[in-house]
Amino acid sequence: MTASSSCSNDARSPVSETAPATRSGVRLVAASLAATLMPLNSTMVAVALPDISVEFGRDPALVTQGLFTSYLIASVVLQSPAGKLGDRVGHGRMVVAGQALVAAGALVGYLAPELWVLIVARIAMAAGGAALVPSTVALLRHDLPPERRGRAFGAFGAMMALSAALGPVLGGELVQAFGWRSLFAANLPVLAVSVGLGVFAGSVAFHGRDSHPRFDWIGTGLLAGGLTAIILGLRPDGQHLVLLLVGVGLLVPFGWWERRASDPVVAFSLFRSVPFSAGALLIAVQNLVMYALMLQVTLVATALFDLNARETGRLLVSMMLAMVVTSPIAGRLTDHFGPRVIALAGSVSGLLGLAVLGWIDLTATEQLVPPMVLLGIGLGLTAPAAQSASMSAVRWAIAGTAAGIGATMRYLGGIIGVAVMSVVLDVHGTRAEVISDHRTLVAIFAGALLVGLACAALLPGRAVAVVHVDGADQPIT
Repeated sequence: MTASSSCSNDARSPVSETAPATRSGVRLVAASLAATLMPLNSTMVAVALPDISVEFGRDPALVTQGLFTSYLIASVVLQSPAGKLGDRVGHGRMVVAGQALVAAGALVGYLAPELWVLIVARIAMAAGGAALVPSTVALLRHDLPPERRGRAFGAFGAMMALSAALGPVLGGELVQAFGWRSLFAANLPVLAVSVGLGVFAGSVAFHGRDSHPRFDWIGTGLLAGGLTAIILGLRPDGQHLVLLLVGVGLLVPFGWWERRASDPVVAFSLFRSVPFSAGALLIAVQNLVMYALMLQVTLVATALFDLNARETGRLLVSMMLAMVVTSPIAGRLTDHFGPRVIALAGSVSGLLGLAVLGWIDLTATEQLVPPMVLLGIGLGLTAPAAQSASMSAVRWAIAGTAAGIGATMRYLGGIIGVAVMSVVLDVHGTRAEVISDHRTLVAIFAGALLVGLACAALLPGRAVAVVHVDGADQPIT
């Protein structure tokens, strides 16, 4: 698939041709609102882990593994299968299923009498989030014409980033006022609004394929086993090398099987499209840097300046706020100028932020704010452009599969970045050693953003208008 045709296999999907614009917009808002619960629940629970450990009388490390790591693994492992399932049964149905799973998990978590019940509830919520996110992205691709996708993906990205950033703050306030169980109950009002909007919008016209072969359970199992072992192996504790080898060992037969499956859960053919591959990799690289730096700056600032949690939180707010403000603007710019120039500008801004972060002498916390703002602007500019380019590069019939692959790559990027940071940074050394480790990581992440810059250069320029004729996309001349 070429870059010129990719900007729209746009040929309208069934939804974009038949659904009234207002109801279609409400449906997208409903799905997006529910999808934001996934990053919110991912970060919100961190502040409650000590209280949960005390209530159930369990070791904090066990509670962290059970509630935080299990949620992360389920979130990553289920993205691609959920996206594929959405293509088969319909993304509207997957959104409803995701809402139901999150609601059930939230209710069970609120009432949980034992730790293992709470773990099951968290996994159910992660499964619901995995159903929601790829299908929401696919619906944005289905319902919107190319000239409006950039702003939509920009708004969606801002919502997701804001949700992740608010998680610890909101979680802390809820735990302080109502106890840790309120973190689960807090999902229910959001879901009620989402479901209400969905009911108002009516049923989704797109219902997936009329016929298809058996679901790829073997591929799903190999992918789940491989990714789980790799995620656990990337943690700084435990038998990480053995787990990494097991994970890679499982992904080898996974790749062999997927190339022979009649309807693979991961369609490797998508990577033949340069815009899709470049966009997905760019998002993964950006997330690698973002999540690692969020932890790195927090740890370094705490070690050097003895900051408390509130003060380090303010440092991160500067980056996240810049990202949230920039992202919707970047989406509109992408629609006007095309994804390539906006992604290039974002990549350059991120590299400038890292250059300043590595150059400053770290004698005052105020020095950290300007580079964090530059990084936030870079992330906010890049994500909508990359998402719009990658999703516009795929046929609407497999948009869920593409969104699932992209989400998996995005999460893995963040996990790998945090793992690299954990290996390199030692905050227990002298001041000079901490700064040296910090600058080494900045150099590593700059290398990652250079890869992202190359990906940005491969994205399409201005979109090419197309019309759907006899089942194929034809450029308008």
